[in-house]
Amino acid sequence: MTARGKDTRPHIIVVEDEAFQRETLVEYLDANGYRASGVEAGAALRKLVEKDPPALVLLDLRLPGGEDGFALARWLRERSAKVGIIMVTASGDTVDRVVGLETGADDYIAKPFEPRELLARVKAVLRRAGGASAATGSPRVRIGRCLLDLETRTLKALSGEDIPLRAGEFELLKLLAQNPNRALTRDWLLETVSHREMDVFDRAIDIRILRLRRKVEIDPARPTSIRTVRGAGYMFVPPDD
Repeated sequence: MTARGKDTRPHIIVVEDEAFQRETLVEYLDANGYRASGVEAGAALRKLVEKDPPALVLLDLRLPGGEDGFALARWLRERSAKVGIIMVTASGDTVDRVVGLETGADDYIAKPFEPRELLARVKAVLRRAGGASAATGSPRVRIGRCLLDLETRTLKALSGEDIPLRAGEFELLKLLAQNPNRALTRDWLLETVSHREMDVFDRAIDIRILRLRRKVEIDPARPTSIRTVRGAGYMFVPPDD
């Protein structure tokens, strides 16, 4: 609280149609340093977002009212590139997880989940969202041991040497750089860059990522900048320094 009584804690909206689960999550998040609100479906979410924009939305996929979590995730992402979105999926449903990430979610958690795991994921997404604007606000983006210039379409090692990039490699690096700390699926990456020089086949992205890692990673065998997200795709993680 500030001196004037305004609650400055990060606002989290829990979208869950089951009242007991919704209230339990709201109470748990509130007790752990967040200002939490609960809604049961899309219409209530839209009204609340207009009135009190959230830092993060915990979004169940299966909702009443004809609008599922996928549609709401797309709507949220269109409104803001910075709002955190965590999808709640059925246990072991890989398809839901992948589609959720494709629609703009930052992370997912499967039911049933431990509250402590949820809290850790909330903290991680909010931490990444806080650094996203800094990572994409400059035409130059640090990626591993290199610096990518989005205006001149060039890649340089921090030591100063030029590193050659094909057009398709630049497009792929640009997509990663413009979506820091967000899992990007292979299908989405392939569809987005295939109109360039990318060969269109299932493992094309994996091959291109392997080549890029050899160029930008300090240790390509242990990548820290272009990371694999198991069951989904790849994620660009900006350096801490």
